[in-house]
Amino acid sequence: MTTPEKADASEAHGGQELRYRRALLKISGEALMGTGEYGVDFDTVRRIAQDVKQVHDLGAQVCLVIGGGNIFRGISGATVGMERASADYMGMLATVMNALAMQSALEDIGQPTRVLSAIPMDTVCEPYIRRRAMRHMEKGRIVIFAAGTGNPFFTTDTTAALRAAEMDCDCLLKGTQVDGVYAEDPNRNPEAKRYDRLSYHDVLSRDLKVMDAAAISLARENAIPILVFSIHNDGAFADVLQGTGRCTVIDEGE
Repeated sequence: MTTPEKADASEAHGGQELRYRRALLKISGEALMGTGEYGVDFDTVRRIAQDVKQVHDLGAQVCLVIGGGNIFRGISGATVGMERASADYMGMLATVMNALAMQSALEDIGQPTRVLSAIPMDTVCEPYIRRRAMRHMEKGRIVIFAAGTGNPFFTTDTTAALRAAEMDCDCLLKGTQVDGVYAEDPNRNPEAKRYDRLSYHDVLSRDLKVMDAAAISLARENAIPILVFSIHNDGAFADVLQGTGRCTVIDEGE
């Protein structure tokens, strides 16, 4: 049953019906930096939080995975001599910091939110339990998955695909710096070809670097479409879920 609030929100977005009802949004840690070179820009976090709440108000169940590259990247630590596993654990802790920042921004605008960490840290957030996460979303809370899979050697892209499968999500959205998938970096080559639709096989065979191969394979095995869009365009998250936004769709193809 649609509440008056949900109806008003839908009308504000042109009365479009949601194409996807349960979605996981993957955001890179770098997206939270804004124009900075390190750390968290809280104006940017608040803007993204507004977009997430807008989607929730339209009636979608939403969960998030946020990277930690704005604070620490495990692979970078490994390249300068750190043990890879230790470096990855540091990266996981960075994702918890970002998750808490996003939780604070969401709750500041009246959206109940829960952070669930794959590494238990009971004094700051809840441990990841699949059924608990499902129940939170059913109760209308935004769920943020932190600390990756809890294991080194796995990226937050892989975490996003894994959690999307576990949560039985209709789609996995990758919020990036650009409005879709390009054959080359459009910031370096303005003439780079942009794709409206790709198959999982296309992404893997062309090595397009949208997400790592493990994430693409997980999405493929569970028939979860991946929608790549710009996280920096206000309202783009809602537009994409309604099927009207500019994005690249990655699925099984024809």
